[in-house]
Amino acid sequence: MDRTTGTARTAPAPALAARPTPTPTLTERRKAATQLEIAQAAAVLFAEHGADQVTAETIAATAGVSLRTFYRYFRTKEDAVGPLLAVGADAWQQALAASAPGDPIAAIPTIIEHQLTPLSEVDREGLRWIRGLLRAADGDPALLTVWHRVNHDSEVRLRHIIAGLVDDADPFEVRLLAAAATDAIRVGLEEWASGDAPETGPGSPADLAVRAFAQLSRGITLAHAT
Repeated sequence: MDRTTGTARTAPAPALAARPTPTPTLTERRKAATQLEIAQAAAVLFAEHGADQVTAETIAATAGVSLRTFYRYFRTKEDAVGPLLAVGADAWQQALAASAPGDPIAAIPTIIEHQLTPLSEVDREGLRWIRGLLRAADGDPALLTVWHRVNHDSEVRLRHIIAGLVDDADPFEVRLLAAAATDAIRVGLEEWASGDAPETGPGSPADLAVRAFAQLSRGITLAHAT
């Protein structure tokens, strides 16, 4: 899916200002594409059979790569789904980074809703993969660890983005907002995955994540650092 789907800081806020992202090389783009193909194969297999019934060999064969190639990119079979889980976080954070400087608290709900609302069958299929993965993770500690790591990494990146949008923001408030936004999406997706609500409308990932953000961000002001 190209839009989904989820750490202390002691340096002053200016140190978190967003940095330009270098353009990936052709080799890096090919590597990322291969990783994503493997991740998609793993997601389908985990969702259909459960992670404990799937081997790295099966994932590699389904993705059309050798087992050696699989282990070149991933240490374990559970690690293989990381790139797919991270795609949604990357997309919505890029949207936030491109928003106008000022008040990200006001911009975040709209961006979350936009990114979690499927507009095509490809988007819906991506959400179904996420649902299957999160259900599989509920009984697989290793897969759950990957999910939490993706969210942790997402939160760390989000701090840099938020700090780059607000001049001289209180670092603690920046951290709170990054945690609130990340957890809102995580909780929204987890709650949706545990039930049978559709991909859109009441009870959808977008609906639940926006509601969660409203609650979790209450009281955050992004006051200036003192």
